[in-house]
Amino acid sequence: MRHNKKFNHLGRTASHRSAMLANMAISLIMHKRITTTVAKAKALKKYVEPLITKSKEDSTNSRRVVFSYLQNKEAIKELFGEVAQKVGDRPGGYTRIIKLGTRQGDAAQICFIELVDFDEAMAKETKKKATRRSRKAAPKAEGDAAPKAEAAPAEAPAAEEAKAEAPAAEEAKAE
Repeated sequence: MRHNKKFNHLGRTASHRSAMLANMAISLIMHKRITTTVAKAKALKKYVEPLITKSKEDSTNSRRVVFSYLQNKEAIKELFGEVAQKVGDRPGGYTRIIKLGTRQGDAAQICFIELVDFDEAMAKETKKKATRRSRKAAPKAEGDAAPKAEAAPAEAPAAEEAKAEAPAAEEAKAE
């Protein structure tokens, strides 16, 4: 019976698995994003997130505990310096797995695993665009009435251009 044996062994011996996860964790900390299989990424997530949590408290003991897992001084400096500073206020969930599809050779599921706070593209998408404020809220200068801003949406000409380009693209495909 397999009671309480639910983590993925990844088809490796215990020493090979621990060495592989340590190397992958070092690569993730140094490069902020790595490409791997989904199974390895899920195992790495369980391995590296407690280490990032320990790095929030920069003490000699926590550095020694993390060093016992990683065995790489440069990775420890990076983890306790830049990474811990960015994730200091985050209560967990430091990594993100983004699935990419299948690998050509063996059809294995491939994905990115990345540190959440270091991906600029995702951070830009979450921010809202600045909305225009009406001029009513602004104080009137020199007593002149402010001219009303035109309410015509700026997106309408862009939509018309897109409609004009669509038939041109279809004609190019037909040729």
